Parts: sequence; C-alpha cells; structure tokens
Amino acid sequence: MFVDEVVITVKAGDGGNGCMAFRREKYVPRGGPSGGDGGMGGDIILESSQQHNTLLHFRFNPEHKAPRGRHGEGSKRKGKDGDFLLLRVPVGCVIINEDSGEKLHDFLHAGEQFIIARGGRGGRGNARFATSTNQAPRRVEPGEVGEFRRLRMVLKLLADVGIVGLPNVGKSFLLSRISAARPKVADYPFTTLEPVLGMVRVSDDASFVAADVPGLIEGAHLGHGLGTRFLRHIERTRLLVHLIDASELAGPDAEHDYRIILAELGSFQPDLSHRPMLLVASRIDMAGNGDRLRAIQALAAREHLQLFPVSSATGEGIEQLKLGIWKMLLELPHTDDAPEMESHFTESGLLPEQEESE
Repeated sequence: MFVDEVVITVKAGDGGNGCMAFRREKYVPRGGPSGGDGGMGGDIILESSQQHNTLLHFRFNPEHKAPRGRHGEGSKRKGKDGDFLLLRVPVGCVIINEDSGEKLHDFLHAGEQFIIARGGRGGRGNARFATSTNQAPRRVEPGEVGEFRRLRMVLKLLADVGIVGLPNVGKSFLLSRISAARPKVADYPFTTLEPVLGMVRVSDDASFVAADVPGLIEGAHLGHGLGTRFLRHIERTRLLVHLIDASELAGPDAEHDYRIILAELGSFQPDLSHRPMLLVASRIDMAGNGDRLRAIQALAAREHLQLFPVSSATGEGIEQLKLGIWKMLLELPHTDDAPEMESHFTESGLLPEQEESE
C-alpha cells in the first residue's frame, strides 16, 4: 500500500521533578539540603531513511510519545534523562504543523535529522536553592512539560523525470520498458493508482529516476478523477515527459489532449506548466494512416518541443527516448528540490523494500 500523507501526534517526554531531601548522615553535622535535579525529558527526532518509501508505518501508529525524565533523588543525585525517540521517514517527506500550517522541515537527503519535539527540562532540587541566608530551603521545581505537536506528513517523490499524460496513454507500459519497475499494465483508464518509481539505465555510468504519475483528467486540480493527490509527486522533477496517444483510436484532436494536461499542471502550480518538457507519441504501432501522429508532430514543432515517437509494444524508439531524456537532463541544473537519486535503488532498479518482497 502506498501512503503519501498522514497526520500524527508527537509528545516529547516531560522533565523529572526536582527532589526535596536533607542529609541525615552520622558524621555530617547539621546535615543540609541534598535534593537532586530531575532528568530531561526525551526528544522526538525525525530521520530520513532510504529503507522507507511510503508513510505506511505511520498510518496505523499515529501517536508517538518519548519517555519522561526520572525524578531527582537524595544525596544530590540527578534523575536519569529520558531516551530520545527516533522516527524514520522517507526521503522527500515534508513535515507541516497541522495546527498552524507552518512548514517545519523538508527531508531532501538520506540521513538528515530534525528534532520535531523537545523534551521538557528537569526541575531543580532543593540543594540548588541553598544560600548563606537560607541553608535549609524547602523549595523545588517541577519538571517542564515536553512539547506536543500535531504533524501532517506529506511525501513528495524525488525523481528526475515525471511521466504525465491522460489516462490510458501507455505511461506505465513505457516505464516498464525503460526501467526495471513493474507497474500494473492494463487496457483501461486509471490502471495506475499510485506513483511508481523506476531507475532508467542509459549506460554503465549514466542513469536517471523516472516517476509514473497516475493519469490526469480535465478538472484534476479541482479534485476530479484522482485529483491533486498525486500532482505533488512531480513538483520536484526537473523534466516532464508528456505522453500523447498516437493511435488512430484516440480521436482526431491531439492538441486538445496536450492542452488539458498543460492546463491542469498550471492550475495546480504555475511553475509546472513551464517546466522543461519533451513530447512522446506513444503507440505508433497502432497509428493507422498516421493522421494523428502527423498532428502530434505539427504540435511539437509549434511548441518547440522535442518529439519521440515510440511503441512500448514493439520497442521502437525506446532507446532513442532514453538517450534523448538523458541528454536533456545533462543540460538542466540540479537543485535542492531535485537531488541525485541513484543511491536509492539497487542494481535491479527496485527500491530495497520492493526487492525484498520479490
């Protein structure tokens, strides 16, 4: 199950109370205050990990609480600090304060740590309050309460290339041909119900990550179809690969299909409609008399976009497409929002969890 958004609560540990005690030892005249301080409450730390690719482990475990600090003891003994609680999230996870809407952190690289809730400070024992004029204080402090937060976790996949297009244009089939990913492929719309990542190897030392995003329809930015649920997964991509069905069964107006996707991308986030893009005319083996393919070629010329006619069924044009994507990526800068992702995959091209399950 692919889970890309959850709401959880986190509660850092409370600090331990300070102790009020007085020495009662045989050879210690007058005694004196000996209450120790309470321990610090445990922090809650988030860490990005390559071993997770969804937020499923938070779906059924939404409440997390760190241990509290131990209370202070006599003989000026400080209470033990509470252990921190480490929660692992996938790379690409954005942490948002559910109550205020503030973005707290964005995990862009593996191994990042962020303290999301700090434990309470331990209270001071009465030994801390002894002075020359008050040698037997009866004052202590309670421990501070640890931070409590309601968090919304949103996963945005990190990929170099996002494959977009109307439903049932062959996006999943294309990804299965250019990478080792094995998305569900069928001849009906909305076959893909969750984003799929695939490692595409162009050569021994050249590779990139492509994401198959579930099909968009007109009005997706308003929640129609699969809505905006998966549009966020192409926000971090550097290049969009726009598939248009070139088969004679797809209808005469190829430009209308192109404009629908472009409008939905721009309505969701204006920057997406201006993202570097190339066109792919899919299913050229079913082009018939070629009228629709010629219409796509004319559209690419008007929009000044590179066009790659391909057939995932026969393999025609697949290698040229892979090489064309790679050359275009070389010309595009890497940003903090789209880091290299090769280390997230095994030699098979699958995420570690997917490889173990197979």
